[in-house]
Amino acid sequence: MLWPTWKSESLKSKNRIKANRSEKRKMTDTTCGSCSTQGSCQDTSNQDAGLQKSLSRIKHKFVVLSGKGGVGKSSTAANIAVGLSLAGEKVGLMDVDVHGPTIPRLLNLTGSRPKARAQRLEPIPWSENLSVISLGFLIPNQEDSVIWRGPIKMSLIRQFIEDVDWGDLDYLVVDCPPGTGDEPISVMQLLGKEAKAIIVTTPQDVAVDDVRRSINFCRQTGNQVLGIVENMSGLICPHCRERVDIFNAGGGEKLAREAGIPLLGKIPLDPEIVKAGDLGESLLQTRPDSPAVQEISRVIDQLLELSAKEPAKEEKEDPLLMAGRNGLLKIAVPTAQGKLCAHFGHCERFTLISVDRERQKIQDIEQLSPPPHEPGLLPEWLAEQKTDLVIAGGLGAKAQELLQQKNIQVITGAAEAGPEELVNSYLRGDLATGANVCDH
Repeated sequence: MLWPTWKSESLKSKNRIKANRSEKRKMTDTTCGSCSTQGSCQDTSNQDAGLQKSLSRIKHKFVVLSGKGGVGKSSTAANIAVGLSLAGEKVGLMDVDVHGPTIPRLLNLTGSRPKARAQRLEPIPWSENLSVISLGFLIPNQEDSVIWRGPIKMSLIRQFIEDVDWGDLDYLVVDCPPGTGDEPISVMQLLGKEAKAIIVTTPQDVAVDDVRRSINFCRQTGNQVLGIVENMSGLICPHCRERVDIFNAGGGEKLAREAGIPLLGKIPLDPEIVKAGDLGESLLQTRPDSPAVQEISRVIDQLLELSAKEPAKEEKEDPLLMAGRNGLLKIAVPTAQGKLCAHFGHCERFTLISVDRERQKIQDIEQLSPPPHEPGLLPEWLAEQKTDLVIAGGLGAKAQELLQQKNIQVITGAAEAGPEELVNSYLRGDLATGANVCDH
């Protein structure tokens, strides 16, 4: 199996330690046979702390998706990143197309090699405002095929977020491969619900049918779709300036209307875009008068406008603090050895913390032993305890559904910490959450 040779020896050692820990966990009698992660969730909280530290320095996260290959998704992602950087924003562009990374060529960065410093990887600078990371920078031979399964891909994507020294970013733009497979799933799980999707399609029905699946994918992951970009939307004749609809017309616009999603733009075909991609040039700089560039600029303007409208986190009012029974909010935290248990269904105890919702102060703490881990039993038991909210590390989708049916709200992806510390962080509005480490 091919593995990146770019890592420093310290990073290699770090990964070997993680692998050894994983193997040891698999051999312990605490492994959950019914869990898809097979016990590996037990040591994820410390890793999540590093992930959350990196994510906390990124204001906006855009994930460029398409259910169909060949629609110009990578060129759209590159143009969005370049356009935002030219607008004065600090931007990171992360290429997670493991099997066909094209971002290095599109930005004329082929042959660049990132440097490792202080156990972190420095992204490749395209400009003062734009930095890039891609597996294309890391494989020694560009003709090598990368034959990886899902867990290795997720590990790489996590390292791209956690171990790359992005610094403070206004925007992280992620270029995903087509479809709804391992890479898009991993990206959405790691970036969390704050990540927003930009869907790219071409006008013809065969592309729109596949792209519709990307919209449904985002709905299942709980991530907002900011809008649809219809690429290759007709050809503007360079001689007479007439528009010719080579791939039919209006497919992306119709899809946006059906899904109730904004249409961000309709970018026409332009032979200069093809030349620029092969040469690694940005038409946004060299051909600002091009109809395609003008449409790309409109997409950028809308993204900047949509980002400016996003409310600050501290301005969001938590509806749970307006709920509760008899003026109290009861929060349940599954624990093991006094700290948050990574696996909801296999905790030693539940810490039930009653909060005065008006003063937002902890009023009472109970330690209770849960009933046996059987399907549907824990949600019923927590409802009997008059629980309003569960703060968990990892929690399966079915368990979440059962809890919500009992009017119990759920927060997943919390890092390992004491239950009082977690509740106080929640009350302050700075509870850090990451991937749902045991979503099965």
